[in-house]
Amino acid sequence: MEFFVAVKERKSVRKFETREVEDDKLNLILETINIAPSAGNLQAYEVVLVKEAQRRAELAQAAFGQEFLAQAPLTLVFCANPMQSASKYGKRGAELYSIQDATIAAAYCQLAATALGLATVWVGAFDPKAVAQVVKAPPSILPVAMIPIGYAAEEPQRPPRRSLEDLVHKETL
Repeated sequence: MEFFVAVKERKSVRKFETREVEDDKLNLILETINIAPSAGNLQAYEVVLVKEAQRRAELAQAAFGQEFLAQAPLTLVFCANPMQSASKYGKRGAELYSIQDATIAAAYCQLAATALGLATVWVGAFDPKAVAQVVKAPPSILPVAMIPIGYAAEEPQRPPRRSLEDLVHKETL
């Protein structure tokens, strides 16, 4: 799929078919995540691939009952690795750049999945300690986003967006 088409086609889908995501498509998504830009090229993030049904159900509970996490055939949990970024950038790396790295990778994931005919939704509402427990993340690793991936079982409408005149400011706010 052409880039701008993928950007325009990406929607937040919360109903997924039960069919599995093919390994070749999953590998392309993972390769895309791996080439996402990051501060100082440190890739100060970790990605946990969750396919097992019980763990997906636990992620849904950690996300305050967002059951579509259990329904999607897989979820990628994007975690910041603050110490990796702090090694070069200190406090700002730990508190900001590692989170930016993880979120950029998650955005690349969504666009790659869309280009492959798959559906996703960004999940940021969750208890990070509970998610860390589900994915067995050490205390130094911070979950920042979850992206369930699968084939859409719904066709949601795109919500309205702000006009460019309202969004973009010339020189100052």
